[in-house]
Amino acid sequence: MKTPDLWPLLKPLAFQMDPERAHRHALGLLSRWSNLFDGKLGDTDIARRPSLAVEAMGLRFPNPIGLAAGLDKNAEAIPAWQSLGFGFIEVGTVTALAQPGNPQPRLFRLPEDRAIINRMGFNNAGADAMGRRLERVRARGLLQVPLGVNLGKSKVTPAEEAAQDYRRSFERLGELADYVVVNISSPNTPGLRDLQRVDEVERIIGAIQEPNQRLSQPRPLLVKLAPDLADADAIACARAALEAGCAGLILTNTTIRFDGLKSATEGLSGGLSGRPLQERSTQLLARVRAEIGPDPILIGVGGIMDPEGAAAKLDAGANLIQVYTGLIYGGPGFVRELLSALAQQGR
Repeated sequence: MKTPDLWPLLKPLAFQMDPERAHRHALGLLSRWSNLFDGKLGDTDIARRPSLAVEAMGLRFPNPIGLAAGLDKNAEAIPAWQSLGFGFIEVGTVTALAQPGNPQPRLFRLPEDRAIINRMGFNNAGADAMGRRLERVRARGLLQVPLGVNLGKSKVTPAEEAAQDYRRSFERLGELADYVVVNISSPNTPGLRDLQRVDEVERIIGAIQEPNQRLSQPRPLLVKLAPDLADADAIACARAALEAGCAGLILTNTTIRFDGLKSATEGLSGGLSGRPLQERSTQLLARVRAEIGPDPILIGVGGIMDPEGAAAKLDAGANLIQVYTGLIYGGPGFVRELLSALAQQGR
């Protein structure tokens, strides 16, 4: 997919629309495009430049910039994301059971802060629906990049049954993914963040590892943590995940702290993403890297809005990075803008 720089003209129009309506409209267009085209890129595309490739978790990433979970919850537009230059794609968050998510409105732009607040609540069509879609994607043989699947807990599932809920999703989707993420850090499902404890991490990863180890090729597992954890708690969860056999962690999810914003946020709740998240997210990433050493994989996400933000995550110890809000503000050329800067820096 060629992406001429029309975003400066289109962005004001898109930002006049209700955020969730704009998201659904854009995703619908990308989904229809993906049904017709494979999104494969040639060797001369900067997204396939050999110097940018990363070897991690037994996988080859053509470049270190991935699509973060949340933008494509139901895996509707994988070829389109590939065409935009992403080096890997993470779909979801998906739950074992289909669910509508939280009441609308639930998505809010904060342009003054280059940020977004969402309280979507894991709205998705469920693991079975995603499984059927991923089976079609795999049958087409179009993927040039690793595919991650981000798993969450179904809202109706009691906390004491969370491990089995995650396991059910893994059993349906694990073999269709190149890596799997256990999301216990969204602020928009009641009680989910309470799972960010050593005992719960051990229980959930243990439940997933049983079917995972039965696969002909077990999938790398990652745990996604919140930036609002105290450093010591995040490090404890990270160590528990690694001891349970995880390949690494994703740092971080959105924050529930709205202090220091220029925009009015009275009456708003949910997870804040974008530029205000950059500093804390990157600090926690660096702290965890310092504690766990150089070997585990860390994927840095949170507040990457420009090449400097991407470089900061890599300098803090990330092997790979992901973007979400930066793509909303930066448009379809954003990934290649970051890649061009990384290439010029010799990374």
